Amino acid sequence: MMHIKPFENKQLYGMENNFNEIINLYNKKKMPNKILLSGKKGVGKSTLAYHIINYILSIDEEFKYDTQSFSINKDNRSYKLIQNHSHTNVYLIDLVEGKKSIDISQIREMITYTNKSSFNDKPRFILIDNIENLNTNSINALLKIIEDPNDNVFFFLIHNNEKTILPTLKSRCLTFKINHSFEKSIQILNLLVTESVFDLINHDLISHYTTPGETINLINFANEKKINLKEHKLKELINILIDNAYYKKNKFVTSLIINFIELYFLKEYKISTTKTAFLNIYHKFLDKIYYTKKFNLDEESLFLEFKSKLLNG
Repeated sequence: MMHIKPFENKQLYGMENNFNEIINLYNKKKMPNKILLSGKKGVGKSTLAYHIINYILSIDEEFKYDTQSFSINKDNRSYKLIQNHSHTNVYLIDLVEGKKSIDISQIREMITYTNKSSFNDKPRFILIDNIENLNTNSINALLKIIEDPNDNVFFFLIHNNEKTILPTLKSRCLTFKINHSFEKSIQILNLLVTESVFDLINHDLISHYTTPGETINLINFANEKKINLKEHKLKELINILIDNAYYKKNKFVTSLIINFIELYFLKEYKISTTKTAFLNIYHKFLDKIYYTKKFNLDEESLFLEFKSKLLNG
C-alpha cells in the first residue's frame, strides 16, 4: 500500500514553481500571512504547504530542506516533529472523522494556541485543510483572527475548488491555484508508483480530471479489496463498487462512484447518436447528485437508480 499523507511526503512533485514563488516572497519578507491553496482534491496542495513550512522551519537545522531537489531529508528535525504531531510551531485543523463540518471549538482552540507565547523565535504556522467544510460560526471566528493575527503567525488554507467557500474568506487571502495537466498528472503518478500507471489501471478508468492523489487512493482501495484494476473497465468497476455497497460509510468510495458516473456520461455522450436527449438525462442526474450532496441524502437510491436505468438498462 502506498502512503501519501501530505506530512509524510518527503518529495515534492509538479509544484516546484509554486514552491519557489512562495519561498521567494518569504525570503524577501513579503510573504502574506494568509495563503489560500486552491485546487482539486489530491492535486498535492497540502504537500506543497508542508514543504514550504519545512523549508522555513529547517533553515537553521543540520539537515535543512534541499531546494535543489525539492525534498526533505529523512533526518530533518522539523520533519520528524511534524510526523509525530509534536512540532510547537505547526498547528493543524482538519475535518474530524464522523463530523460534517469543522466545528467552532476547533477554531477557538487554535486561537488559544496563537495567543500563547512561542517557545522560540521561529514563525508559527496554522494549516487548515478542507476549509470548504468550515461552518458559518467557524468562518466568523476564523475571520476575526486572520484579520489581525499575532506577529509571526502564518495561515495556510487548503481548499478543494470543487466546492465553494465564502468570498469574505477568499478575499482576505493571497490565492494560488494549483492544477496539473493530464500529462503532468500521469508523469507524477509514474514517479509515485515507480512504474507505468497504465500497467496497474485500465485506461478506461482514467479521466483527464483525475488527480495523482485520487488515483493513488483508488489503487490502495483496490489492493485492499483485491480488485484488479487492470482487468476491469469503467462499467464493470462501477457495478462492483455498487453491488458490494463499498460506498457505505466510505466518503472516498462515494466520491469515486460519483466521479465515475460523470466519466461514464462523458464517454457515452461522445458515442451517442441522440446527444440532446442524452444531455437531458445527464443534467437530471447531475441535479440528483447535487441535491444528494447538498442535503446529505442517502446515496444508495441514487446509485441503484443509475445502475438499473443506465448502467445495465
